[in-house]
Amino acid sequence: MNGRVFTRRNFLASLGAGGLVAALPPRAKGAAASAMRPRPTASQLAWQREELAMFVHFGMNTFNDREWGDGREDPRTFAPARLDARQWARAAKQAGFRSMILTAKHHDGFCLWPSATTSHTVAASPWRDGRGDLVREFTDACRAEGLRAGLYLSPWDRNHPTYGQGQAYNDVYIAQLTELLTHYGPLFELWFDGANGEGPNGRHQQYDWTRIHATVRRLQPDAVMFSDAGPDLRWVGNESGSAGVTNWSTVDPARVPAPGANDPWTTEALQQGDPDGAVWRPAETDVSIRPGWFWHANEAAKVRSPDNLLGLYFSSVGRNSKLLLNVPPNREGLIDAPDLAALEGFRARRDGIFAHDLMRSAKIATHMQAHGGRMEFELPSSVEFDVIRLEEDIAYGQSVAGYRLQAHDGSGWRTLHWGGTIGNARLARIAPTRARKLRLLIDFAYASPRIARVALFRDPRTTGMGRRDDDHGAD
Repeated sequence: MNGRVFTRRNFLASLGAGGLVAALPPRAKGAAASAMRPRPTASQLAWQREELAMFVHFGMNTFNDREWGDGREDPRTFAPARLDARQWARAAKQAGFRSMILTAKHHDGFCLWPSATTSHTVAASPWRDGRGDLVREFTDACRAEGLRAGLYLSPWDRNHPTYGQGQAYNDVYIAQLTELLTHYGPLFELWFDGANGEGPNGRHQQYDWTRIHATVRRLQPDAVMFSDAGPDLRWVGNESGSAGVTNWSTVDPARVPAPGANDPWTTEALQQGDPDGAVWRPAETDVSIRPGWFWHANEAAKVRSPDNLLGLYFSSVGRNSKLLLNVPPNREGLIDAPDLAALEGFRARRDGIFAHDLMRSAKIATHMQAHGGRMEFELPSSVEFDVIRLEEDIAYGQSVAGYRLQAHDGSGWRTLHWGGTIGNARLARIAPTRARKLRLLIDFAYASPRIARVALFRDPRTTGMGRRDDDHGAD
């Protein structure tokens, strides 16, 4: 998909109908530690609490059956006969997604808006008689459906003659970015990467990231920026849909100083974050619903199943990340029926599991210290469950580094699930268990723990979900 690897809640203050929540009051020492740890900005917090976003790869590659174009494609081949961005946005909304990101320009340099910087745009195509603007239709469709809009602008441009000429191309890129930031209303995310796959004898461009970031800050101060190196969000280190089992939203910025690095120690830093990291930079997990990132006719039978998508949800959102799922429209400009069915089934699977929190009526007792403690829960009667959701109140940062969830079996406490980080959400599957009394032990936290939620659920179709072939992590 990109040039990196060359493959492609509101916080509730008390118990209520919305779920089980406990705010843990910090002691003096813990409060000081909490104040020193990084916290998300309002934009970062809103971004992570969305949990689900949809990527839309659409462009010249769609019509030329390619993943990477070479910049020599004829704009006349861009001819979607029934393009309907509202269909994309409706599909995203109905599946429970809250935002969308469009590939405004991929590596081939073809702009999906009539840019003044190049003739290689939709204005040179027969679509809408050369008067079309897909970025406009996309952003309008998102807002009409109550979704937030984001854009991907590839820094690698295989068409523009100034690419590889340093300042000259950086000026072109900034001009393109400025058009996108000023002509289409508020954007919630700008998606960047360090793509440059020209090869040893190709053109190489030094991207001016300082200038790029400053342009976004100036023109869209509420937007968040994604790349391997942030500054606001980081890549998770793979495109298989798996965040690190240990996943801190804090990072050491020196570990990944620029986009495009491709080595084992960088991947580890992206996967895990850093408990001592100086900046808040949560991970985004990008993966496609199909084998490719752009639509290909021969992949209709290879769309991920609802259970597979549910597995992605557990290994991304359920590991303190956000899932960015790519759903590519076809050559007509519509999302295909198999993809729509998979999205519908994905929503149904999530609703079937998470609609009823079995802990809503529990009584809570908290016993917290500066760097650990416990929460005890007693239900009116025993319940059977096999899915656990834990949440920290990340508005105050992330601090939990070790926890255990236990149930009382009548004679003593038995550990059902244990782990390291929690963050925005930690999802775990366990064997079906019946219990009335439970407790969450915080074995260690870097500051006073603030647990926003402990929830239990019963999956009506537990036997239908196995481990995904591309999930190399562990629950």
